[in-house]
Amino acid sequence: MIKFTFFTVLLVVFGCKDTPSKSDHAYTNSLINETSPYLLQHAHNPVDWQPWNDSALEEAVKTDKLLIVSIGYSSCHWCHVMEKETFADENIARIMNERFINIKVDREERPDLDHVYMTAVQLMQGSGGWPLNVILLPNGKPVYGGTYHTNEQWKEVLNKISDLYQTDPEKLTDYADKISSGIHATNVIEPKNDDTHLTKDALDLSVNNWQKNWDLKWGGDLGNQKFIKPHSLDFLMDYAKLTHNDTVKRHVENTLDNIASGGIYDHIGGGFFRYSTDPYWKVPHFEKMLYTNAQLISLYSKAYKVYKKVQYKTIVEETIAFLEREMKDQNGGYHSAIDADSEGKEGGYYQWTKEDLQHILKEEFSLFSTYYDLGTSESTEKETSFNIQQSSNDSMFSAQNNILPEKLVSLKAKWQQLLFNERQKRVSPAIDDKVITSWNALLINGFIDAYKAFGNKEYLSKAIALYDVINTNNTNNNFLVHTFKKGDKQQEGFIEDYALLIDATINLYSVTLKTKYLDRANALHTIATTHYTDSVTKMYKYTKESKLISTLIKVDDGVIPSPNAVMGHNLKRLGILNYDNQLTEKSKQMLSSMADYLTDNAKDFSKWSALQLYTVYPFYEIVIVGEKADAIADTFNSYYIPNAIVVGSTQESTLPVFKNKYIEDATFIYVCQQGACKLPVQEVEQALKQL
Repeated sequence: MIKFTFFTVLLVVFGCKDTPSKSDHAYTNSLINETSPYLLQHAHNPVDWQPWNDSALEEAVKTDKLLIVSIGYSSCHWCHVMEKETFADENIARIMNERFINIKVDREERPDLDHVYMTAVQLMQGSGGWPLNVILLPNGKPVYGGTYHTNEQWKEVLNKISDLYQTDPEKLTDYADKISSGIHATNVIEPKNDDTHLTKDALDLSVNNWQKNWDLKWGGDLGNQKFIKPHSLDFLMDYAKLTHNDTVKRHVENTLDNIASGGIYDHIGGGFFRYSTDPYWKVPHFEKMLYTNAQLISLYSKAYKVYKKVQYKTIVEETIAFLEREMKDQNGGYHSAIDADSEGKEGGYYQWTKEDLQHILKEEFSLFSTYYDLGTSESTEKETSFNIQQSSNDSMFSAQNNILPEKLVSLKAKWQQLLFNERQKRVSPAIDDKVITSWNALLINGFIDAYKAFGNKEYLSKAIALYDVINTNNTNNNFLVHTFKKGDKQQEGFIEDYALLIDATINLYSVTLKTKYLDRANALHTIATTHYTDSVTKMYKYTKESKLISTLIKVDDGVIPSPNAVMGHNLKRLGILNYDNQLTEKSKQMLSSMADYLTDNAKDFSKWSALQLYTVYPFYEIVIVGEKADAIADTFNSYYIPNAIVVGSTQESTLPVFKNKYIEDATFIYVCQQGACKLPVQEVEQALKQL
């Protein structure tokens, strides 16, 4: 990555709250007309904020003023802090209003803007985070970028940049051109058709290089903070299976165990926090995001099939219960986030003092504090706040404390209920009630994976119901929109919305055998290919029409997997199901273009690595045709077979994948590779041997 140095600023990666009312405020700006909770949090700042829109950009050009674009999200702690310390300050506001055009952006509504200007800040500073604050020329090119600023730091930045724009605008213009060129360079992927680099040896080398950065004690990758990367662990689990690599398999298990027992998991109410502020998964940053929990439902469901640990099933059940209770919208979708702050204190809703716990648990406090490690989150001279995490596994604890396993289960349930009831009396953190298409698609997959692992029909019903909600509320004239909230100004969908919803819809087809889902996946794929294909890179653009300073091609994984990598997987599976070699070849072409990135950067491109895994190892379609197809498909889906897609039909079908396979009064299983099938069999065990 190219790095430019301009001004130095304190970089803190964190992150907003309190929905304003329209009365009793000294100031009200145009954000009052928005529906985003994050934007509404700034609607009564003295800063004359505007949402990102053409008129604000035109005003900057007309008045020759610099633009300030401040990007954050509603559950971001340090966004709250900067709003209260800086953007609520009348003196700061006076400078911003007189000298700049000021724009506030909710990164969850406009991830395209966030990606472009985050890249700028990373080029300038080497890292980035939220709140993300950039200063732009009237043409949209960035001249300054940073994250959280104190009041004085921000005032100094404003004065320096505005003065320089008046005295030496050429210097800023030259710098902006360099940064913009750097942004453009990061979005250039050279199209390739050479697949000679797509080998098992190349894949092994990329994993071996990645392995050097693994934390073998605590799991995950080495670092002072720990982010859960479900798509990375998902790939490694599949890789371990197909390569019979026990070292990789143990690393994934160790990571999952430490996450599940650590403070990053909410042991009282279920669900996961966004990341850990330490290397041990102990002390979390207390915001809860839908995308985190949706992906971890999938991951722990799949891991249950691999490792057969009851704890993983409990994690899934508790996380789903948490989402149903706290994040489900009255319209049936799921909200995007829960704030880290409660009553102005980060994590205040989730933490306990020793006195709290002694009062609630009484004589069982000692046993409770032995089972749960009370990790210190915040200390003062007066009190210490604890975050609850598990300190030992159940069997060890039972043996050491002479407690029968069933008694321990009863005690844990009792403790959790006591603390949960007490916690319910507190002021709950604010919820961001946007329903985001791509994140809800991840949850559809979560429900499907839970159904496949545990056979609970309720989970499949939830997946179907959520799909129907997204299909109804998050579409506009057959096109997807990115977010839904009653009364909002819907933004057109991004490629991540199409990629992840296509993926979820293919999975729905696989478990329900209903062709309407395959038809919908094909239709969404046609829209995505028609409107989002980039003619230069042959990848998919992030936006349908780019009005930004650079076309955005998102190929690396972030908190959710790369939309281009997901589209690569979709193309492969749709090509197989439709007998369309052009789609499978397109998938391989995209993967070939990424081959050079994977060797040294597998941790940032794990979804591509998964596609490489399914390319260099056999990938099967398990085709079941006949009256018992539903039951047999359920059986196959309950197994851990990473390199296969299961499809079936209970009747004769015109779909290419079922052609000439139906025989009346019998059910046959065909194990195939791109249409070439082995001899049909009637027993699952026989088909598994063929695999």
